[in-house]
Amino acid sequence: MDHAPRDVAYRELLLEPLRRSASYTPKMGRREPVALADFTEMYGADPLYSWVGLDSPLMYAAHRAAGAMTSLYRQLGIGCERLWRQLLRDQLGLSEEQSTWSYQTPSSAGTQRTLSLDARIDQRDVIAPTDLARVQGWLTRAQSLLEIETPITGVVFEIRQGYKSKDSKRQNADIDNASHALKNSYIPAATILSMQIDQDIQLRYRQNNWVVLVGDPSETDPTLSAYAFAESVLDFDLVEFFTRNTSLIKEEVHSILSRILDPR
Repeated sequence: MDHAPRDVAYRELLLEPLRRSASYTPKMGRREPVALADFTEMYGADPLYSWVGLDSPLMYAAHRAAGAMTSLYRQLGIGCERLWRQLLRDQLGLSEEQSTWSYQTPSSAGTQRTLSLDARIDQRDVIAPTDLARVQGWLTRAQSLLEIETPITGVVFEIRQGYKSKDSKRQNADIDNASHALKNSYIPAATILSMQIDQDIQLRYRQNNWVVLVGDPSETDPTLSAYAFAESVLDFDLVEFFTRNTSLIKEEVHSILSRILDPR
């Protein structure tokens, strides 16, 4: 099988957002990004910072790297989201509309606001019998795991590269999303493509009716592992994709990191 055309497309989905981080420029508390020359002038004019040597290009590089690292993780999350959604479309024959999901909820202003999760599989949209059988088999296992007795039509995904944030507001919003998903007969699945997720967060989400799929290639249960889900439900070996493309992906990411760490 010739993997090359899809590998190119999937690599681009992952890497295109990451490239934005290479040009990150810190704002240093201002409205607009601050270039190195402006930083040197600003810090050089501050007596304390000048006296202690913080007007150094190395300090600017540190600020730039700190902000760029945050951006890099965020953009990796966007890349993972795009890749996962495209896999659903390619492997299950879903349209863009079929692979996304949103719902409306009242806002504090008394109007309706639209909230969305990152991807969706609705079994009513899956045409091929073999694909449908795999989806239905997973839904049955997930229903049993969450002890859900009401009818389920599909699964909606919140996709992230990792999740270590202790932000309770963010967690509460996710739990609210899960409630709305179940009301609409969808199982909510938090899909983390790395293994970087806090254990307390995992426990809280699972206690609040989320299936949590972690990026553990050694786990074979598709209700626990994102990679096992891809293989058993989507019929796509995502581990093999990353293994096959790791050299090319690393090469570009190393180039991005080099640009981030260069203060010029």
